[in-house]
Amino acid sequence: MSVFLKLQEDIKDAMKARDQDKLLALRTLSSDIKKIAIDAGRREPSDEDVLAAVSRAIKQREDSAEQFRNAGRLELADVETAQVGWIKAYQPEQLSETEVRAIVSEVIASLGATSKKEMGKVMGALMPRVKGKADGKLVQSVVNALLP
Repeated sequence: MSVFLKLQEDIKDAMKARDQDKLLALRTLSSDIKKIAIDAGRREPSDEDVLAAVSRAIKQREDSAEQFRNAGRLELADVETAQVGWIKAYQPEQLSETEVRAIVSEVIASLGATSKKEMGKVMGALMPRVKGKADGKLVQSVVNALLP
């Protein structure tokens, strides 16, 4: 079953359970996925569309939760955090920092990168391999640490 079909089933389950908060989060995610597919000229969303929408939604909600916490609006931060939890169910398993380090080392060796000036080249070759599987901030910090 594709990830998008699983999302549609989970929307139905949330409707039956009358879980309005979860339903809103999942419907918003579904809408974002459909928009990405339509913009790409496809009728049916692919798993890549789902991955892009999930990554974007998680990042947006984590940023919102942080801003709400900083503003002292803890109840709104809790809502955003709960939505992140529901959306993460559609994200592939994340790579650990050790796994990211191994992939970064391999890419640096294959490109022969020797300085931070080549960070753009390394990131360009690296991101397609870890897209959706690792946080971009983590990848960037590991690349910074491994490039002299």
